[in-house]
Amino acid sequence: MASTLLALAHWSTWAVCAVIKLPQLAAVLAAGSARGVSVGSLLLELAGFLVFLRYQMYYDYPLQTYLEYPIIIAQDVILLLFILRYSGNMKRALFYAVTFWGGWYVLTLRKWIIDLAMNLCTFISAASKLTQLRCLWQTKDSGQVSALTWSMSAYTCASKLWATWCKALSFPLLMPYLLM
Repeated sequence: MASTLLALAHWSTWAVCAVIKLPQLAAVLAAGSARGVSVGSLLLELAGFLVFLRYQMYYDYPLQTYLEYPIIIAQDVILLLFILRYSGNMKRALFYAVTFWGGWYVLTLRKWIIDLAMNLCTFISAASKLTQLRCLWQTKDSGQVSALTWSMSAYTCASKLWATWCKALSFPLLMPYLLM
């Protein structure tokens, strides 16, 4: 039963991640505008995902532990391109591509660089969300921000946390508390 629940958590997280940015992409495409969507937030999110992916690959973690990240990164890149297109800043796309490509290689020049970057990932992720919330607060308009994408993101975070806690603390010890 415990292994079935953990497998369900993993598979459902992968399934949600496969489509996590599609509602956001659909909203931007339908409106022909990226109003309310923060480029800074998306860049921070992308940076955090790239650091995490690079870290997992650097230390040869099993593919199952980070399979969703290449999928989310691809969706983020597509979303970034649409945001840049609709905001009239497509010239920045090359700059961002070169910056991220360079960062990808700089991360593994020294072991301490990748370790430090990974330790900062939680702060980068939080900064990403706070940057988007700040944008919403300043504009007083959610524009094309997708509540469904944010909800799916919350689900995947909760699912990953739950699965990690269950594995780290031994699932049978947690079961009575989960059934309350």
